[in-house]
Amino acid sequence: MADVSLRKRIWGWYFFDWASQPYNTLMLTFIFGPYFAQTATAHLVADGMAEGAARAQAQALWGYGLTVAGISIAILAPILGGIADSSGRRMPWIWLFSALYFIGSYALWWTAPQDFSVLWALFFFGIGLVGMEFATIFTNSYLPSLGPRDELGKISGSGWGFGYAGGVLALLLMLALFQAGDSGRTMAGLEPLFGLDPATKADTRVVGPFTAIWFAVFMIPFFLWVKETPADAPRLKYKFGNGMRELKQTLINLPGNPSLLAYLGSSMFYRDALNGMYTFGGIYALGVLNWSITEVGIFGIIAAASGALFCWLGGFADRALGPKPLIIMCCLILMGTAILIVSLSPTSIFGIALAEGSSLPDIMFYVAGMLIGAAGGVLQSASRNMLTRQGNTERMTEAFGLYALSGKATTFLAPALIAIASQISGSQRVGVSPLIVLFAIGLIMLVWVKPDGEPE
Repeated sequence: MADVSLRKRIWGWYFFDWASQPYNTLMLTFIFGPYFAQTATAHLVADGMAEGAARAQAQALWGYGLTVAGISIAILAPILGGIADSSGRRMPWIWLFSALYFIGSYALWWTAPQDFSVLWALFFFGIGLVGMEFATIFTNSYLPSLGPRDELGKISGSGWGFGYAGGVLALLLMLALFQAGDSGRTMAGLEPLFGLDPATKADTRVVGPFTAIWFAVFMIPFFLWVKETPADAPRLKYKFGNGMRELKQTLINLPGNPSLLAYLGSSMFYRDALNGMYTFGGIYALGVLNWSITEVGIFGIIAAASGALFCWLGGFADRALGPKPLIIMCCLILMGTAILIVSLSPTSIFGIALAEGSSLPDIMFYVAGMLIGAAGGVLQSASRNMLTRQGNTERMTEAFGLYALSGKATTFLAPALIAIASQISGSQRVGVSPLIVLFAIGLIMLVWVKPDGEPE
């Protein structure tokens, strides 16, 4: 550590957010998610299903796939966190899950429409998602070591903003160089690079290898500058039993820390609702507003740019006010945004009919995207910092494992509720309405959360 300054260590930590954000931006929300829905819908229609029902069924399939990944993460996150804390080492785990991120995303190149497999696509997407989520748990646990407590909100917000900026740049490059529009050319007026054929959707499927390579390149600063500190030196060999015993003791003691318990419960619901917004936003625009993937991508640029700006500003607000007021404000904004989204159709807003061909629904969805980007980014950054105030600094990886558990214990709930509501109603608009309830539950549970945690 002698040759790595704290400033470099902080910037190395920022680079994880920069490197990993495209999985959320390109894969989950704005490019591959809509591509999956579009391709699955086409196959269902070819099998004789009505188009409206096929779109709802495709949304349901996406939801079920994310449900399985979410359950896997929920079960393993606190266990791996406990084992890592018992050994005092996190970096080997980050290497392992970075490899899963790379493999899972790269493999999505092989999802061409002509031989498209729902199971193949969901399996490898899930592998990459698991890799990203677990790597995030271990990198987040370095946050308390990056500065004094009063500065962690600013550091967290700057890191998240830097990550959003990476997502914006990656999405711009994808749309400018690879993704063809209706004209067969990219947003920059070019033919897709490397002769990628839009007829086989190669211009869209390349998002998998692009995301994998982006991650591999930009993780280099992280691995160079973020090292295990002397306090992280191995205390024990990796022993499953030690990690499990200490995790069990943490869970037994959890009711004795009611603020942490309430916070984990609250964040479980509001983060699940936010993830549902991210996960289904592009699919919703594609199916309800009849947007193209390029239009969804432009929407993504606006949302991510808004997120980058407000994450940075939110870091200063966090330093001045603390994370709890920001979390409350963001949840209220996102709940209102969810209500707006459910009310939108190509011909109406809040049930009020519009003139034929009106662009107002599209405009309002762009506004919704800006609100999701801004409030969602600040919410995630403030939530990450809030945990440093609630958790045990000696068991921070385990704390972030529990945080991931609380986030993933119901991460399957939002996709599952959306999948079930979409399938039963046959409507994508009705399908996303459970998000409103999840935000409301999260807000109510914040009442029992102390801004600075329980006194020691």
